[in-house]
Amino acid sequence: MPEAEITQETPARVRLLADFEQHLVAQRGLSAHTVRAYRGDVEALLSYAARHGARTLADVDLAVLRAWLASMAAGQRSRATLARRGASARTFFAWAAHTGRVQRDPAIRLATARVAAPLPTVLTQDTARRMLDERAQDARTGEPLVVRDWALLELLYATGVRVGELCGADVSDLDLATCTLRVVGKGDKERVVPFGRPAADAVDAWLRVRGELAGAGAALFVGARGGRIDQRQVRDVVHRATTAAGADVAPHALRHSAATHLLEGGSDLRSVQEILGHSSLTTTQRYTHVSAERLRSAYAQAHPRA
Repeated sequence: MPEAEITQETPARVRLLADFEQHLVAQRGLSAHTVRAYRGDVEALLSYAARHGARTLADVDLAVLRAWLASMAAGQRSRATLARRGASARTFFAWAAHTGRVQRDPAIRLATARVAAPLPTVLTQDTARRMLDERAQDARTGEPLVVRDWALLELLYATGVRVGELCGADVSDLDLATCTLRVVGKGDKERVVPFGRPAADAVDAWLRVRGELAGAGAALFVGARGGRIDQRQVRDVVHRATTAAGADVAPHALRHSAATHLLEGGSDLRSVQEILGHSSLTTTQRYTHVSAERLRSAYAQAHPRA
């Protein structure tokens, strides 16, 4: 296959990009948004290479690729953008080498900085306490759905279970005598998680009024029509409660908060791993970074020599 010229808007370059785009759609199954991003990245790369003397793909070597990424880093592109453009270049040249458009893939050794995962969103302990105290106050009305919301929020925060795990829990999975809840997590792995007296009181209050909605159904938490509660309904409950407390967050933030507050309270990492149902301790370790970041923030705000 003859080497395609990559100078601006030659028919060969237009064909090259069209073939690459077709590969992304047909072979890789990427979304339209990702395909547009990858094509745009490769167009930018080819334009850069052409401006710096490259005439064909064979002229684009590892040094050119590194210089291209370095030019964007100097332009203060985000790490995420740099990582994606590096991925675009690697994907493009792997395809070009596989289809015979270049003899060697210059991007095999192209490295880009890894994008650090953002730290989990976590409520402060004061915000969590305020949110739950407000729900407890509202639940004094005895209105079943209001009592349910209080119990649901208490359990999410107390146990750190995933929303899907709580939605799937049955009344029979609950043991108020030992303050434990049995849930089925990822990979159908079962675990038993503890909770404290505030959550037990809330759940006990809910069980007293649950029959007004659920009848003899098995689900621990139900909706207004008596069917098992779903994740969308839980998101709505969490949204209302956290917004009222001044911190609109997703339900998973209650899981993050439970883990972080356990560590801040002195719990060991292995115990938190078991409570959360993480298969790897590495996953749990990210919460130590949250605690450390909060500690640094508190120090910076409070210490006279910070």
